Amino acid sequence: MRCEEARPLIDGYLDGELDFEHNLELESHLEGCAVCAPARRSALELRSAIQQQVPYFRAPRALENRVRAMLREQAAAEPRANFFSRSWSWPRPMSWSWLAAAAMILLVLFGSTQLVTNWPVTNWPATNWLGASHDDLIAQEVVSGHIRSLMASHLSDVISTDQHTVKPWFDGKLDFAPPVVDLASAGFPLVGGRLDYADGRPVAALVYQRRLHYINVFVWPSTGRNAPAASQTRSGYNILHWTRGGMTFWAVSDVTREDLQTFVAQFQK
Repeated sequence: MRCEEARPLIDGYLDGELDFEHNLELESHLEGCAVCAPARRSALELRSAIQQQVPYFRAPRALENRVRAMLREQAAAEPRANFFSRSWSWPRPMSWSWLAAAAMILLVLFGSTQLVTNWPVTNWPATNWLGASHDDLIAQEVVSGHIRSLMASHLSDVISTDQHTVKPWFDGKLDFAPPVVDLASAGFPLVGGRLDYADGRPVAALVYQRRLHYINVFVWPSTGRNAPAASQTRSGYNILHWTRGGMTFWAVSDVTREDLQTFVAQFQK
């Protein structure tokens, strides 16, 4: 199974909607794919965030009564329809279960009108159902990616302080060439790089070090205009993101904001 075949199946896999054969194929692919495995983790984290943060809206009693009345009418009409169409045969045993399931879907749809209306993440509007902007969502993704890289001991796929080793490593693994710079003289030595996943696509993650701290710089193509670095803090991590030369950059670390600003200024040179 190739990545372009696997990625559209991840949501169905997590929801238990795939058949046995596709489950096995996808699980085998995810175990050995450094691009699709982070996509699965991101989907799990997003589902968890939805379960924990999205408010639950109960359907109005009037709507519930209308649905129940509709179900009773359907149940009463079905034996008569079966009398003429199936010659004395009774309704299928699963018919009521099917109607009940349909009713539950209706209740969820009507009762949760303020939930997600744009999916996947790459199609979010400027503000979503949590009142968060697209940049807020990306910030959460890059912080999660930064934390995962430290917790899972998967900081780098290619370990090198040489930019001429790290940059070519991405050839053939991404559809763009991330800029890699040597900042050792400025106190931010290059550690390596890896593949990661953000904003609904594979991205490059460049890893730098500041004393005992690591800085992850996530890079991917952008169609937007050049924009100066904007800062924010999330979960105790400092973040700076900017757009330049057709690329978007997100730098995240637990270094001080001043150190991160110095790093970005050196990186942009």
